[in-house]
Amino acid sequence: MKNIKDYNITELKQELEKLGEKPYRADQIFKWLYKENVTSFDEMTDLSLELREKLKKEYSLCIFKILEKQISKDGTVKYLFDVLDGNAIETVVMQYKYGKTICVSSQVGCKMGCKFCASTGIEFARDLSSGEIVEELLSVERDLNVKISNIVFMGIGEPLDNFDNVMRAIEIINYPKGLGIGARHISISTSGIVPKIYEIADRDLQCTLSISLHSANNETRSSMMPINNRYNIEELMKACRYYIEKTNKRISFEYALAKDNNDNLKNAEELVKLLKGMLCHVNLIPINKIEGGKYLKSSNKSIMEFRDYLNSKGITATIRRELGSDIDAACRTTKEKKR
Repeated sequence: MKNIKDYNITELKQELEKLGEKPYRADQIFKWLYKENVTSFDEMTDLSLELREKLKKEYSLCIFKILEKQISKDGTVKYLFDVLDGNAIETVVMQYKYGKTICVSSQVGCKMGCKFCASTGIEFARDLSSGEIVEELLSVERDLNVKISNIVFMGIGEPLDNFDNVMRAIEIINYPKGLGIGARHISISTSGIVPKIYEIADRDLQCTLSISLHSANNETRSSMMPINNRYNIEELMKACRYYIEKTNKRISFEYALAKDNNDNLKNAEELVKLLKGMLCHVNLIPINKIEGGKYLKSSNKSIMEFRDYLNSKGITATIRRELGSDIDAACRTTKEKKR
């Protein structure tokens, strides 16, 4: 059965026309799906009984089940969702002063194999559909009875490896009669799939682009991130400069600091040389030790010195606040499971 949340507004109008219905019904359905967050077609009370029966016959609402819910002492909430096919994914909600941010997964498992990330040991199963990605957000809003204000595609999976579904999900999330969340409140993180960075630039998306960099030299980056063997730093930086020139938007570079690996001042000097003159921001991430992983968290002294050096050289750098570490919801520790 087709997931009705997989369709953007244009596609849903076309689907309704196939059912012999007027296209304007799509706006009504969008209101019920995304403004009212209903869990059954019967709740769509301004639709005729006949149309509701047609919808029930043709489509599902893809309502996730909560398999597990953990709440951190800092208010972070981590969900394990049943995605209705024997797989499960994790979604994390964080509280900031400006509202609630959701970190969504884009795939069941991940192909990238980054050595510092907990998903490395999770075998890739499949992409999430656009509707499933959107349902992560809807499930959280239903359970917590809140409105999400910001979305980050930084959960399990490589968003740009599931490009079409992620783009459609963003379109639905951004649509005023859908969830109506502004593009500037959406952030996409990638390990560096270069062709898709060019495509995002050409689409002129207003979302924030975050690049997982983690080293300014190819040897260290390749040892941490196998994707660097396919798209090296020189290719990646060329794509990033194209993105900045095309969109006039700042890129956020993520840099996970690992003890005695990429956290000394020589590494900071390399990073300054690499990023000098670029419209960018560096987000320093205190790395979290994962089971079976070789990387250890840098000392607070090393993290501070690294940040201060970058700032002294004109590269804006901040240290990411760690949230949810007591429930394994902090960056690089989230993982999904199979039921």
